[in-house]
Amino acid sequence: MSDAYVHGYDPKENVRLQDQASTLVELLHCDTSYPADSRVLEAGCGVGAQTVTLAKNSPNASILSIDISEASLVEAKRNVDTAGITNVRFQKGDIFQLSFDPETFDHIFVCFVLEHLSRPVEALVILKKLLKTGGTITVIEGDHGSTYFYPDSESAKKAIEAQVELQRRGGGNANIGRELYPLLCRAGFKTVRVSPRMVYVDSSKPELVDGFTKKTFTAMIEGVRESAINTGIIDQTTFDKGIKDLYRATENDGVFCYTFFKAFAEK
Repeated sequence: MSDAYVHGYDPKENVRLQDQASTLVELLHCDTSYPADSRVLEAGCGVGAQTVTLAKNSPNASILSIDISEASLVEAKRNVDTAGITNVRFQKGDIFQLSFDPETFDHIFVCFVLEHLSRPVEALVILKKLLKTGGTITVIEGDHGSTYFYPDSESAKKAIEAQVELQRRGGGNANIGRELYPLLCRAGFKTVRVSPRMVYVDSSKPELVDGFTKKTFTAMIEGVRESAINTGIIDQTTFDKGIKDLYRATENDGVFCYTFFKAFAEK
């Protein structure tokens, strides 16, 4: 399903994903819920960071969450069981090699998955075949090109660009958020609607300073340090200064902004 998951599968990444999910629940998921008895496919559930919220918002829907990583599925099931959720099943699966019959699902949910695929339109076409006529797909992605902060820092921009380039070399696209509308249209979906979901953080929002700027975004960039330096995308001095400057944006006079994009479409 993923050409190369640039963030890796280590325990620190698991913690980062959980921090991201808990911090962004209201922003990303306030308008996602499915009717009772709906069959929902979560394509690319990872460690279940979004699954818990998805299931809580739709307690009477039947959710099947798939992922290509067996280790991630084990962690996802643990997280769901810990939350006392009973309406989710897990199954190992690759988006490009799914064996479900056409028109199996009423709704499909895809969050932070397309950014890792070199063939996102093909993936969407495959998923569209699994939707019942009139069914919906929800897609959420970030866009690293939407990042800005105060104080400004060229080194921080270069550190972010290093992560974007590393993901590009792995077949992905860290700036895919802005492309959701054309991607879904090219895949043949109807009534495509996309809304930007900006995260604005200053010191008056300490929970976002800690949960998003520090533990989600900066931790993500920091996590590719070794790969970015070893591949020659960026030098060590610039990268380390960039990380320092991103943390500088979490101080009392600092500001950090990032935009996610959420798309709804119908078959």
